[in-house]
Amino acid sequence: MRQLLQGIRVVEWAVLLNGGLAGALLGDVGADVIKVEDPVRGDYLRDMMGQIVPHHSPAHLQVNRQKRSLTIDLRSDEGKDVFWRLLDTADVFVDGYTAGVADRLGIGYDAQRGRRPGIVYCQHSGFGASGPYGEIPTHGFMQESLAAMTPMEVGPDGYPRHKEVEFAFAPAMARAGGSSVSGGALQCAFHVAAALVRRERTGEGCVIDISAAEAAIANAFPTVTYDLNDARITDRMGLPEGNVTATGPEASVRYQYYETADGKFILFCAIEPKFWTRFCEAVERPDLAVNTTEAVEWASGDVPLRKTVMEIFRSRSLDEWLALSAKWRLPIGPVYDRPTDLPHDAQLRSRQIFHEAEHPVAGPFSYVGSPAVIADQPYEVAHHAPQHGQHTAELLSELGYSPAEQQQLAERGVV
Repeated sequence: MRQLLQGIRVVEWAVLLNGGLAGALLGDVGADVIKVEDPVRGDYLRDMMGQIVPHHSPAHLQVNRQKRSLTIDLRSDEGKDVFWRLLDTADVFVDGYTAGVADRLGIGYDAQRGRRPGIVYCQHSGFGASGPYGEIPTHGFMQESLAAMTPMEVGPDGYPRHKEVEFAFAPAMARAGGSSVSGGALQCAFHVAAALVRRERTGEGCVIDISAAEAAIANAFPTVTYDLNDARITDRMGLPEGNVTATGPEASVRYQYYETADGKFILFCAIEPKFWTRFCEAVERPDLAVNTTEAVEWASGDVPLRKTVMEIFRSRSLDEWLALSAKWRLPIGPVYDRPTDLPHDAQLRSRQIFHEAEHPVAGPFSYVGSPAVIADQPYEVAHHAPQHGQHTAELLSELGYSPAEQQQLAERGVV
């Protein structure tokens, strides 16, 4: 069990993905995450995007791991009393709603800071809590569209369709930006951890406002940086001609996808002269090595060389190329078609990114775990995604409510 944030209590108030994943990541490193839900419906992610068993979607099982669920009616005075008693035990508050929602309920950052000055308040929303879009509710592709990851045009049939864009690194934008939800949640976890360090030193809390759309922009910084500054570049030596991920006959030779002997694919990235020279030595083709003083060489448009390298890569299987890559320290990596291929990869299998576990209701489940390996702290799911209000009685007891008081709160619909 990971213990980096052991002793830190996080109160998560969110539905769907943005705030939910931020809470899960903090739970992954040992925080005690309390998911506060409305007593009537709760987080309806349970009922979206397919079901393994009723009220247990794969998205819910993944995003709401490492949490306990407490139901509170935050619109009632009694519910607010429960909330404030809970907040008195908390270090971090994760707000997954749009700007102003918490303030209208009377539980926003100003109210929390007045009661608990050291609280670290982290809001993760689609467009951010400030600015003219702050109160617009979002879903994931809206966030990614704001980040220029889904360029569109009208097709010949009159319907909008995705279009290809022509500038350096352009096709890599969506891949580099990745999921806006994941990028934003990682930014939440990083900034919360930094804020907790600062609080330890100064005693001061803070408010953190994370935009998922801006997280996607930050993740795609190579594409964004080069497009924003394209007109300022005075020496284009070392830049690829056209898109870096182009695959046609005129594209780069040294940064390219190649088929292997067993019909699989690798990505070859030997643009630095040292790697190209080492590759030529490894495959016993010293005649292909070229002396150059350039920092990188793409060899774009060299069709004869491209065909030669294609034949070289077709001479060995994927596994053989990966073994050669490790032996000679060459930038050659596998290319997979779909996620079900990934658990079979030797590198991924040797680490902790996939975690097989048994959910008490949904049964066997394959989690996407953590990309971090921490010595002597294996990745585990301490709390599987909870049922709606599953831990209400347990948490109320921790907060000092007697069984009789809990019963009264339940009868009045407060919890």
